[in-house]
Amino acid sequence: MQLLRIDTSTRIHDSHSRKVADEFQKQWKSINPAGKVVHRDLVKNPPPHLSDLTIQGFYTPEEAKTPELKDALKLSDEFIAELKASDTVVISLPMYNFGIPSSLKAYIDHISRVNQTFEITEQGVFKPLISTVRKIVFITATGAVFSNPQMQALDFMTPYLKTIFGFLGITNMQVLAIEGSSMDPAAFEKSKADVSRKILEWAD
Repeated sequence: MQLLRIDTSTRIHDSHSRKVADEFQKQWKSINPAGKVVHRDLVKNPPPHLSDLTIQGFYTPEEAKTPELKDALKLSDEFIAELKASDTVVISLPMYNFGIPSSLKAYIDHISRVNQTFEITEQGVFKPLISTVRKIVFITATGAVFSNPQMQALDFMTPYLKTIFGFLGITNMQVLAIEGSSMDPAAFEKSKADVSRKILEWAD
């Protein structure tokens, strides 16, 4: 059993999403004492944006890859190997300007790779290639309450995450949402209680 944990909040301390991820990891480890935890902190070690060489490497056949292209693909290879080796993935993230942190977008760009995590058939159909991940949990933190109907249209974070990871082949997706941290104290406390309860159900 392997848990891949990815943190993205620029707040290293006092981050609501990181605190919940700590709680999730602790619960997962208590259920899977022999399990391995792989931790990627995309703030302490931010992945670079894709370069021209990286994109060239994505579309170059293995036998034609130069040492320079292989070097440009090293981080992508590492990320994909970690993902495929994990049965549970947890990603903690705050909402920034209605979307995901740029570090997480860079990570996603490195793992969304043709013939590695998805393929295109001769008929032009996209086919997912990630079949090993049993579950992915998104731990989100927002200042407003985006579960309110009038705010849902501004949430570009959750639909994007579900779309891109579903595109890669992960079908079991859960969201642990901390809401109202800066605008609604009552909703904030309620969401924290709800999340703590749901962790007991989902960190298996």
